[in-house]
Amino acid sequence: MTTPNTHYADLKESYLFRRIAQKVTAYEEGDPDTHLYRMGIGDVSLPLCDAVIRALHDAVDDQADARRFHGYMPECGAPFLREAIAAYYGARGVSLDADEVFVSSGASDELGDILDLFDAHSSAMVIEPAYPAYVDANVMAGRAVVHVPAYEEEGFLPCPSDDLQADVIYLCSPNNPTGAVFGRHQLQEWVDFANRHESVILFDAAYEAFIEDDELPHSIFELEGARTCAIEICSLSKTAGFTGTRLGYTVIPAELKRCGMSLHDMWVRNRTTKTNGVSYIIQRGGAAVFTSEGQRQIHESIAVYKHNAHVLMDALDEVGVWYCGGRNAPYLWLKCPEGTSSWALFDRLLNEIQVVGTPGEGFGSCGEGYFRLSTFGDPQDTIEAARRLAQGDVFR
Repeated sequence: MTTPNTHYADLKESYLFRRIAQKVTAYEEGDPDTHLYRMGIGDVSLPLCDAVIRALHDAVDDQADARRFHGYMPECGAPFLREAIAAYYGARGVSLDADEVFVSSGASDELGDILDLFDAHSSAMVIEPAYPAYVDANVMAGRAVVHVPAYEEEGFLPCPSDDLQADVIYLCSPNNPTGAVFGRHQLQEWVDFANRHESVILFDAAYEAFIEDDELPHSIFELEGARTCAIEICSLSKTAGFTGTRLGYTVIPAELKRCGMSLHDMWVRNRTTKTNGVSYIIQRGGAAVFTSEGQRQIHESIAVYKHNAHVLMDALDEVGVWYCGGRNAPYLWLKCPEGTSSWALFDRLLNEIQVVGTPGEGFGSCGEGYFRLSTFGDPQDTIEAARRLAQGDVFR
């Protein structure tokens, strides 16, 4: 008899975004003519920029010409894209070799796959509120999860404590869901902690392009000692609108070793065993993101999402609701009215003003009492959602 992975039975009954989808579908079936203002799941609403579209079209044409045709790509990524990403880091003062950059099909995929590098009995530290997949991926693998609560009083950015212990540490900055961003001193504390305890930080930098304050680090590799304790996982989904195109990258420094083994070399072996690489067409589109034209165009789109953030922030200010995030991140993390659960607020917003958000409880138990709004929505929808938030009585 085949024995299934029984750790799946340890997962929560319903994944957060599936439950949201079920509630939204039920509402739409009951009132199909009503327009919903979707500020929940962080999917983008703007199309790929012109530089990327041209590169994709050119790459498709390459595939139609025997002289320019590409079959299997290098499993760790095409040199032209790895070099472009390394140059992008170099422009910010972070020196990387191109072979330390691994091209992936997106940060979500990589955050799960990267656990192959760690022993099944290793433990994972998750600062909550947190992206649910951090916990679920480790539960599926049967790993112990150390839950570290983050609180409003500390800006949802806890400092490490030597009485904590874990083999793998998840850090996300700018954070999903809270929008909080680690300062250099705060992030340096975590780097020092990881080196001191020989832990490995998995640094989720999917939203780094939204950071506008010059003093805030975009990459963990801006910090001294990070090359011996950190892996950085990035995505073009929110940076450049690749949510439906799927492309990301992971940085593993050559110096990162544990028990005499190079995690960089292990990941090369993993990728060359388990993948056939990302398609040539998609990688050509990704390379266009890192051109000067591509950078200008994607930041024009990011500016639209940042404007959405300010529209929502003004609405919350008008009704006196506490929130964080929004400025350096594409999410606002707001406080529910006293005595109102996050799922109760979800239902109230959906049923009374047709605004869809994300209940904080879905990001861990200490997310209860808070609620996330995404700034990736259609700009006109965002304006109308903000008007309804400010003029309605939903925060009573």
